[in-house]
Amino acid sequence: MNFFKLLLVITMSIVVTKSIFAQQQILSGKVIDSTTHIPSGGVTVRLTPGNLTDITDENGRFSFKKIPAEAKFITISAVGYQQQSFPLSEFKHGQVINMASRQTQLTDVVITANTGNPYKALSEMDIRMRGVSNSQEVLRIVPGLFIGQHQGGGKAEQIFLRGFDNDHGTDINMSVDGLPINMVSHAHGQGYADSHFIIPETIESTTYQKGMYNAEKGDLAVTGFVNFNTVDAISSNMVKLEGGQYNTYRALAMINLLEKKAGAHNRSWYAASEYRYSDSYFDHAQHFKRFNFFTKYHDQLNEHNWLTLTASSLYSKWDASGQIPEGAVEEGKVGFFGQLDPNEGGVTARTNVNIQLRTTLPNHDIIKNQVYYSRYKFDLFTNFTFFLEDTVNGDEIRQKEARNLFGYNGSYLHESYVGNAKLISEAGINARFDATENSSLSHTINRYTIVAPFKLGDITEFSAGGYVNETLQLNDRFSLNAGLRFDQFYYKYNNKLEEDSTLKGAGVYKANNNVFSPKLNFYYQATEKAQLYLLLGKGFHSNDARVVVVEKGGKTLPAAYGADLGTVLKLSRTLLLNAALWYSYLQKEFVYAGDGGTVEFSGRTRRVGFDFSGRFQPLAALYVDADVNYAHGRSIDDPKGGNYIPLAPVWSSTGGITWQLKNGINGSFRYRYLGDRPANEDYSLTAKGYFVNDLVLNYTKAKFEVGLTINNVFNVRWKETQFETVTRLRGEQPLNGVAFTPGTKFAALAHVSYFFR
Repeated sequence: MNFFKLLLVITMSIVVTKSIFAQQQILSGKVIDSTTHIPSGGVTVRLTPGNLTDITDENGRFSFKKIPAEAKFITISAVGYQQQSFPLSEFKHGQVINMASRQTQLTDVVITANTGNPYKALSEMDIRMRGVSNSQEVLRIVPGLFIGQHQGGGKAEQIFLRGFDNDHGTDINMSVDGLPINMVSHAHGQGYADSHFIIPETIESTTYQKGMYNAEKGDLAVTGFVNFNTVDAISSNMVKLEGGQYNTYRALAMINLLEKKAGAHNRSWYAASEYRYSDSYFDHAQHFKRFNFFTKYHDQLNEHNWLTLTASSLYSKWDASGQIPEGAVEEGKVGFFGQLDPNEGGVTARTNVNIQLRTTLPNHDIIKNQVYYSRYKFDLFTNFTFFLEDTVNGDEIRQKEARNLFGYNGSYLHESYVGNAKLISEAGINARFDATENSSLSHTINRYTIVAPFKLGDITEFSAGGYVNETLQLNDRFSLNAGLRFDQFYYKYNNKLEEDSTLKGAGVYKANNNVFSPKLNFYYQATEKAQLYLLLGKGFHSNDARVVVVEKGGKTLPAAYGADLGTVLKLSRTLLLNAALWYSYLQKEFVYAGDGGTVEFSGRTRRVGFDFSGRFQPLAALYVDADVNYAHGRSIDDPKGGNYIPLAPVWSSTGGITWQLKNGINGSFRYRYLGDRPANEDYSLTAKGYFVNDLVLNYTKAKFEVGLTINNVFNVRWKETQFETVTRLRGEQPLNGVAFTPGTKFAALAHVSYFFR
């Protein structure tokens, strides 16, 4: 309650200081991109000597109330742009600075306590230096995040982060341009996050943070959040063709839809589309097909309003080899890349519409309004246990749903001063409505013949949340952020099966729940080269509607607590380090098992670990990166030796070398390492680790690019996903062991791109 009162006092001070800000402002300006004429947010502005800093907002605006007596210059810098410096005596109040792009340099990274996100420098450098070559690389851009695919590329990846097996998105909040990727109360599992509707070449940047420390993020944000930001305008048109092993082909086009002169009026519109086909590396062809379309319109309506409209559509269809038991492979009953059920596969489709309006008031306050809609369909066929339950027909299951998703995000941002300290105040609301039709789990034969229905019903889930964020920048060294969030959930499940394993007959079941989540973050600028931070926060473990209605609300939003103690170091102009010790505690986990239609419970869990990231650029053309992560996780209520958290990552690491030569030759050589980890609670079964290398080689000129991508350069045998599973082959006895999906073989893919205006 004291924390809430503190937030209330700070919020009320906004009203008192609102007029003060307008009267006492001394120096301000605006930064825009010289090519697109779009305001540049996240740019560092410094007054030197003295190193007083500010970060531009979404309108590209910065301001200083007090100018240090020793300050002589104002310096503007951002990753990927040419640094500019002006004598203060020549800088005009309200001046507009045009930033021209240049080759990305680590020297442009500035350590400051005012960024509010210790991962800002990492995300900016990585996306520009490494790029995103395919849909899986979209997720791998986050340090310490590992993914695994076990259903042929059309299904959402399994996600691992900070000692959590997030399944397909249970405890990680994911979005693109503010549009949620996660699907709550999904037929396959809570938080299901299929990001394959994103065309990788449209991504301009990523914003991510590990842990539960951002009040703007509510549901699903336990291990962290990731938001992908698509580019507002493209500098040139592009056509790209790819082809490689295993009958893999891809065609991509990105085209400007307005004349070049539209950019001078701060207006842009482009479209991108891709088609991909692959039989993949398994013994049985996957016949994978995916079509994507994306378009974005960005327009400055007038002096105070920016409008952004985006629309996208995905259709994907595939056959899958699925998981196979280790024991069956060792006995020669199936090959390492083989298949036991030929009917596995799926079809999925998603169409999105996203409308965003950013309004700047005369006092420079920012109001953002966003509405979005998704139409989604999912139909998946799998068989994990083969003939364990039904020795005649087999255990094939079908999971199916159709969904309408509506949502709104709104926020208000105000900057003021308390004395000489800048106070950034933000308040926001979120609302989301999911309505699924005939969410089902069925026992089937040959995909479409139903043997027995397990689950069938319509799910309605509505969530509404509000938050307050107060960031006080006391001076050029210390910044404090305090936030408070409230989330309210309403659930309704119209059960259409009289005999349901978890409910008492057909009918409508309802429940509701709510939760408060406070946050408190400290940033301290020890020196020009070192920042220290302490992040504290409370979140909650999200749950499927079919769990909540069984428990009648209850404690189905169990608390999650976290803490990070870390540092960002710029030891030299070309060496950047980020390190953190972290802790997380979960009160309880309720889990709806989508593959069995049952509700499972687990007790308290505790995880501790550390993250380390290093970025080194010894030469302008050479970039070296490495991430090392460790997590120690245990179930608190189980006896020692039987308290391991299944599939929780322990040691993991990624890294590589990227080069960009002046003659146009560029590329990267990378590694992925995931250590052994427990496959079950007593560690009697092991999920084996792997070490895999990938290579990218390109030759890039103004008008074209040719390149080659090789996954698994040394053709090692590795298991991408692994699960403890009791299986039975036809005519045999049940066997408990590890079932797995093999990782890719050596796979080469060539491409050629043509750029034109």
